[in-house]
Amino acid sequence: MAESPRPAIVHLPRSLVALFPDAPRRIEVTGVTVAEVVDQLDRQVPGIRTRLLDAGPVIRTHLNVFVAGARATLETPVPPGADVHVIPAVSGG
Repeated sequence: MAESPRPAIVHLPRSLVALFPDAPRRIEVTGVTVAEVVDQLDRQVPGIRTRLLDAGPVIRTHLNVFVAGARATLETPVPPGADVHVIPAVSGG
């Protein structure tokens, strides 16, 4: 019997979770790419996709997504069990 792939662990920022009161800060989802992870995340937290992606689709400019510590795009592969961090961009002067 084949073992099912381990889900990725998506870590969401407090500022995003605050918009979805029932959403946890850590969510397990499966997906081969960041785009698939976002799709699965949106199934668990309806509406979150519009907070993560702009038209195109592309990751919103004020957000950074990291997979296993490396900056990612929607096409970036997500290995089983990887940590996926959504981090708001920091700016200032």
